[in-house]
This record gives sequence, C-alpha cells and structure tokens, in this order.
Amino acid sequence: IASLHVYSVLVVLFLTCGAVMATKEKDQIIKENNCETKIGLPCVLEAFTSIFKTGSIFNKCCGELVVLGKVCHSALVNRTLENPLFKDLRPATIIAKSIQTWNNCLALIDSPSPSA
Repeated sequence: IASLHVYSVLVVLFLTCGAVMATKEKDQIIKENNCETKIGLPCVLEAFTSIFKTGSIFNKCCGELVVLGKVCHSALVNRTLENPLFKDLRPATIIAKSIQTWNNCLALIDSPSPSA
C-alpha cells in the first residue's frame, strides 16, 4: 500500500510539473514573440468576445489578429483557457471557435475589397 501511495504522489507531481511547464512554455512563446504588444486592447476584447462568448470580430481587428500571427493567437487562447475563471468552458469548443475566428479573419483579409 505504501508503494501505491508513493506511485500516486509521483503521478500527481508529474502531471502538475507538466502543466506548469506547459504554462511556462506558452508564457515564453508569448514573451519571445511580443504577443501582448502586437494587438490593441479594443481588438483583444473583440477577439475574446468572438472566441469565448458570442460576438463577431470585424475588419480592423481581423487585420490586427492576422498581424499578431497564428503562434501568438494560439498561445494566448490556450493560456486564457488555463485561467481558473474559465474552468467551466469546454476547451474543445473554445479551440474550435478560435480556429474558426482565425480562418474567418484570414479569409476576410485575403479577399480583395470591392471597388467603389
């Protein structure tokens, strides 16, 4: 029984270290890529609402999101998902909405604007 207890403690320790390392990795990606400085607060809020709630992201903010880059976009979304405030959200749903928002913005930015 003692060995089972030690094994359980090791498993918990391993999982905890993995989660901490994953968070540090995301934080490092965000820091190294200056992710938090590449997009303005109004667009952060618009993108957040589009991904984590019900809302839309519009042309200007889609442009900022695309300039932010997919690496930063994914790291920021995943870091937000790790926040205890969002523990009740389904990660798979949020990731799907994140990808959908990214793809919609790419399509909007890549499409030629209509001539006046």
